[in-house]
Order: sequence, then structure tokens, then C-alpha cells
Amino acid sequence: MSRRAGELAEELGLVVEGLGVLVILASVVAALALSLRRLADERTRHRAYRDTRRCLGRGILLGLELLVAGDIIRTVAVTPTLGSVGVLAVIVLIRTFLSFALEVELDGRWPWQQGQQRPPGGAT
Repeated sequence: MSRRAGELAEELGLVVEGLGVLVILASVVAALALSLRRLADERTRHRAYRDTRRCLGRGILLGLELLVAGDIIRTVAVTPTLGSVGVLAVIVLIRTFLSFALEVELDGRWPWQQGQQRPPGGAT
């Protein structure tokens, strides 16, 4: 890969990571706005926590996916070394674990169990 192409890929990776951060920040703002709207309406007040939490969780999941994508782009942009690939692997593992944990917390089931019914008493 030429030096210019590597620099371009590095910058693209940073842009994708920046988008991930913006998605997370936007989800915080959207979740807070949703929460205030739900709390203001007596008919929806009982759903405020659940809906706000779900909105925030979905935004965090999407942001994590973009952060992982940015890390991958930036790692392959330069000549990958065993060390940089190892660091990337650890980062991807941690973020994947966080994504799975959030998915279970939000939906009450593992991501690969999408077609199955939610267990009784599961997360709401």
C-alpha cells in the first residue's frame, strides 16, 4: 500500500471512529429527550425508563460497531504488525463482548436467538 493510500485509510478510520462517537452522543441526547417527553405525559410515564434505556442502548450498540470498523480500517491502513493485530484483536473482543452484553440486556436473549420468544421475566 502506498504511503498516500495508507494516510487516506488512516484518516478514513478516524472519520468512522468520529462518527461512532457522534452516534453515541446523539443517542444520549435523543434518549434524554425521549425520557423528558415520556415523563411529561402521564400516560407514558411508566414506560419512560424502559424506552429511554432501549434508545440509549441501541445508540451505543451502533456507535460500538462504528468504533470497531474504524479500528479495523486504521489497523490495516498501516503495515500490520503482530503487535498491532494483537491490540486490534483485544479491542474487537472487548467491544464485541460489550455489544453482546448490551444486546442481552436490551432484548433478554443472545443475538443469535433473534427468532426465539423473549423468556418470561426477561429484560424489558
